[in-house]
Parts: sequence; C-alpha cells; structure tokens
Amino acid sequence: MAGWNADTAAGPVGAGTITLVEGTSFCISLPNGDIHPEYPHGVFFQDTRIVSRWSLTVNGQSLEPLAAETKEPYRALFAGRVTRSDGYADSPLIVERLREVGAGIQEQVTIRNYSPDPAECTISIRAEADFADLFEVKEARIQGRWEETREVEGDTLAIRAVWQDVRKGLLIQAPGADVAQDALTYAVSLAPHSQWSTLVTAVPSAEAASPPPPSFIHIDGEKLSPRDRRRQEWVAKIPKLHMGNHSIERSLRRSYDDLGALRIEDPNHPERIVVAAGAPWFMTLFGRDSLWASEMAMPVDPSLALGTLQTLADRQGSVVDRMSEEEPGKILHEVRLDVSSGLSLGGKSVYYGSIDATPLFVTVLGSVSRWGFGKETIAALLPHADRALDWIRNYGDRDGDGFVEYERLNPQGLINQGWKDSWDAINFANGRLAEPPIALCEVQAYVYDAYMARAWIAYDAGDTALGDQLADRAQDLKKRFNEQFWIPDRGYYAIALDGKKRQVDACASNMGHCLWVGLVDEDKAPQVAEHLMSPEMFSGWGVRTLASNMGAYNPASYHNGSVWPHDNAVIAAGLMRYGFVAEAQRIATALLEAAEYSEGRLPELFCGFSRDQFAEPVPYPTACSPQAWAATTPIQLVTTLMRYDTHVSRGGFWMDPVLPESYGELHITNAPMAGGRITIDIANSVPTVQGLPDGMAFHKGHRPWLAELVKDAGLQRKASSPKPREDARATQNQE
Repeated sequence: MAGWNADTAAGPVGAGTITLVEGTSFCISLPNGDIHPEYPHGVFFQDTRIVSRWSLTVNGQSLEPLAAETKEPYRALFAGRVTRSDGYADSPLIVERLREVGAGIQEQVTIRNYSPDPAECTISIRAEADFADLFEVKEARIQGRWEETREVEGDTLAIRAVWQDVRKGLLIQAPGADVAQDALTYAVSLAPHSQWSTLVTAVPSAEAASPPPPSFIHIDGEKLSPRDRRRQEWVAKIPKLHMGNHSIERSLRRSYDDLGALRIEDPNHPERIVVAAGAPWFMTLFGRDSLWASEMAMPVDPSLALGTLQTLADRQGSVVDRMSEEEPGKILHEVRLDVSSGLSLGGKSVYYGSIDATPLFVTVLGSVSRWGFGKETIAALLPHADRALDWIRNYGDRDGDGFVEYERLNPQGLINQGWKDSWDAINFANGRLAEPPIALCEVQAYVYDAYMARAWIAYDAGDTALGDQLADRAQDLKKRFNEQFWIPDRGYYAIALDGKKRQVDACASNMGHCLWVGLVDEDKAPQVAEHLMSPEMFSGWGVRTLASNMGAYNPASYHNGSVWPHDNAVIAAGLMRYGFVAEAQRIATALLEAAEYSEGRLPELFCGFSRDQFAEPVPYPTACSPQAWAATTPIQLVTTLMRYDTHVSRGGFWMDPVLPESYGELHITNAPMAGGRITIDIANSVPTVQGLPDGMAFHKGHRPWLAELVKDAGLQRKASSPKPREDARATQNQE
C-alpha cells in the first residue's frame, strides 16, 4: 500500500466513522453523519476536500447517533435522534439522513415526529469548504491560504476560493431552505405522527449558480442514480456465485461490491477502467496496488488488468527526474489528480518511487496475455514491457550485482519503496534498521517472474533468441538469490540485502512472495513453510509481517507484526504451488473467518495479536477500508484453493479444487472465459464445467508453472522439434 515516512503518517479517522466511496470521490463522517474540519473527515473529489464541515442541528441540538448502515459502497443511511433540552432521555424526533457520494454528495434529510403533539423544528445545516489537498488533511497540515467568497442566490450557496492562479468552488443547493452565507435553515411544523423531507446537494463548481444536478438518490424504488446504474452494469458482467458456507459467500460478494466501487476511469481514456488503491487516502491510481488488485481479480474481470496496464504504460517514465524519481522505463508509484500544496511525494502529481511496480507490470502483462486478449492489444504493450526490463538492468540494478535495489533520490520521497514502505519496515533480527541501497527478497521474485513472463511471450511468438536470453537471465537470478539470500542456520530467507550486501536477517513474510513465483529452491521450501506457519509468524488470523521474536516486532505496527490480507493471499498461493495444501487452507480459512468480524469486508490490515489472546481480530486504527488488494484477497484465496487458471491462446482451462469441507458446495455462473461465460460447480472437491467456448478444453490436475513452460520451450528449440509436443500443448497455463 501507499505507506509513508515518519513525518507523513496519517492520523486515525476516529472510531465509528463511515466511509463512502465512488470512483475518485469519497466521504468520511462521524456516526451521526456530521463532518467536522478538526478531524480528517470530509467530502473529497479528485484529491481535494470540497466539504470540510457538514453539520446538522435541530433546534440547536446535534444529533445523537442511533445507527449508520452502508447500503452500497457509495450510499449510507444514518439514524439519529434530537436530544431533549429538558433532560429526558427519549425524544420523539428521529432524523434519517440518506447520503450518496458521487461528484460531491447529495443528502435526503427526513424528520419523523413520533409524538402525539405537534413539533416546531428549526433544521440548520452548516457547510464549509477549505479546499485542502488530501495530503494536508491526511497529515494534519492544513495551510489555510485560500481567499474565500460566499454568494447566495435564491436557494443556492456558492463557496469560491482563490489561491494564486488556482480557483475552486462548491455549489450547495437546498430547495425550500432559507439560505444564508453561514447556514441553510428550514423552519418546519410537524404535525403529530408526521414526517418532513428535503434534499440537499453539494457539488464541486467554480462557475456561477447552475440548475440543480440530477438527483443522486433514488427517492422511490424505481428510479436509479448514476451510481446504481454503474453498479448494475458491473454486477451484470461479473460472476455470480452461491456457496454452501454463507459467511464466505458474503465475503466474496462484498469483495465484488468493493472492487466495483474502487474502479476509476483514466481521465485521458474514459473507456479504460483501472482500480484505485483504497479509501480513504488512496482513491487514485497506484502502480503496485492497482497491478496486484487487478491480477488477483483476473477471474472476475480481466479487463481491469488490461486497463491498468494501458494507463500505466501511458505514464511510463521517460526522463531522469530526481524529485519525482522518474527514470526511463519505470512504472509510477502513484498519481494525484489535483494537488497544489507540494506535500505530495516528490512534490509533483506523479511520483515514481516504487521498486516493484516495474517488474509487476511485466508479470501482469504475462497474465493478461494468457487470459485471451487480442494479439494486437498485447503487441501494443510489449514495447512498454521491454522498456520496463531495460529499467531493471539500467536503473533498478544500481550496482550491477544482478539484484534490484532502491535508495530514495530526494528527501521528500519514500524511505522504503517496496510494498512495506513505512520508514521502519526493513530491519535486522535485532531491530536495527537496514541502510540503503536495499535489495528486497520479494522484489527479486517479481523480477524473476517478469523475466519468465516475457520469455514465455517471446517463445509463444517464435522469438526464441529473446526467450533464451530472458530464460537464462531468470535462471541465473534464481541461482544467485538462493545462494545470497538464504540463511542456512536460520532456515529462512533474509528479508533483504543492505547497502553493504549483508543479509538483513529478520524473519518476515516477504519470503512467502518468493514461493508464489517459484524462486525458492525445492529443498528449502519445507523450512520456509514451517517458519511461515510457526506460532511466531502465524497469529491464528493470518501470517504476520514480522515474527514475534524479532527485535522490531510490534503487533500494532503498520509493517512490523501486523497481518495484511493481500500478503497472506500471495503466501497461500505460494504454499499451494509447493504442495503445502493444508497450510494454504489454514491461511485462507483464518482470513475468511476474520472477515466475519467486519461485515464480510477484509481491511487493509489488522493487528498481529494472537488469536489465543483476543478472540476477534484487533483493528489497525488507520487501515484503509475498502482497499483494493484487501477486497480482492477473498477472490484470490478461493481461486487458489480451486487451483483455477487458463491459457486461452493454447486452448486450456485448468481447475483442481481442494476446498475444505467447511466451505460447502460452490456454484459459479457468468464467469469470464475466452470471450464467453462459463458455469462451474464444485461438490466434494469434484469440479464440473459447462459452457466452455469452442477451442477451449478443461483439464483437471496440477497446473503447469510458467517456469516449466519456459524450460520446455527452450528444450524443444534445442531439440529442433518442428512442432510443440502434444503433452506440452495440453498443459499451457499462467503463472
């Protein structure tokens, strides 16, 4: 995830807060629906807080929260009551606030009078807009430099602000209200057992007052908002599933919903849909996060991965810029849409300080090529993949030792630039921080996989020279990795090599990613699995980021002892690859059980306290939720246990399920496959498939690995065989 340095950490948003998400917009509020500027709350649009205060009072009293329920990721219903001035607890006045976030917010306010007596109510909404950059809010560094003006025209309040040459605005429309510069007020007489409703809209606008926008909210059961229509379109294109275990089914459906809400458009190509990293602070394109999430979501919607690749390719590095850490061929870390404060990483709208996004770009392209996209589509991305491989050799490998390492190029950049990118994430067993340049173990795994992916694409296209070159490069990297990262007396891999090429000897979860791509030597895999599943690493809810007997361990830290769902999903896939089925099942089951305690949604991370110590997962205070690769974790876990994969151009679809009995039967319809839709049924781990497109064959059994395919392709070439062997043709599959 997008981590931070010691001086740029996000503060907690507070207990009970409600977060709504739709594309690049999101809203964070208190449980009663109010937004206050002293908290990191607000309505955000394109990385700007367009609403910093949104507080509702009735007769001068704030609402006492009763309930807050998220109906969809972009819509919530708040219920509160008006406190009584006479001290009595019960109040006959109940207020409901149905809120929807889009390009701004719209709120339907309803007051119900449950008293036999009439009630006179003065309803007031105070609204403010500080137009602070997201970074200012996240880091509590509001600079307050805007010159603000407020204009009232009928039932509309326009708040506009200017700073240097930048202009921003907020348009608030409240039909029927007495609109003043400081508040929107309604005077209402409620008859006994009656109700009153109104609709208030706040949208970003630098222009003069305009006609009210179309309603966000469907007032009756027939009308749909644009977000509802967008959600319906998403639901229609993704798989539909039923599972015997209803808790797991709920988690998967929640994943689908969250993934749908986290989709954003490439501003330059609206037809391209990519995955935003997560709410609240990362509702934008991230290299690593968006690639991982789209890779794990491939069985749900492969087009997300293609859109992500195309959008990242358009922004691939072309020059050397130390401030933004851009380099030729490098894939970006993050994009910010409308940041003017200079607090963004690197001080610019695009920041490239990621050591792993570039090899992951090539890896995901390999997956996309195997999921059946047109040859022209893949061919258009191949030059970008080759530029990414050039970056690995020319810039990623800073000292020419064959490993890819990082060291930030400017003091505003990230200190650590792998997925564990908090300032203190990479440390020795005694807790001492590693000094850069740092070569992370999992980054070498991604580079290895990138070589393999591109080698296979080359062999598949008949470019044997390039295939041989990359395959040799991958094998050399694997050999040297197992020599230099392995710690024989510990029985696990170093998390990294430091600037002096010393093994950073902490026992950490990173080595599980090396299992995922097959970088681990077969004879070392049992010891790696044993450490990952040891009491020091496995909390009962998942594998910790750092073992509990390490010097830097802290169960409530961001990266030094917490449990990250996506990290565990990758580890489970790696364990399955090496035949550790029971261990993979244990991780998957633990995480899916953890999701039950948060209404089926896995957060970005949770604390690493033992399950024996606390019977429920302990939340991490600033975890993103929803968050992209956490949302795709249940999908990855279940497909891992299904051993589900395809290689469309070779006409193969593989599945060999090992779902635990407690998961029950699984029925999936509308699953995308080779331009068609298939139906899958699994009962007692026995699969059946219906509707496979012409030219596609179902194979039950162990899926072949990419490394095996590359090796086989090289052997075939050396043997000068005129045609691929039939048994090889029948076992093509993605990594």
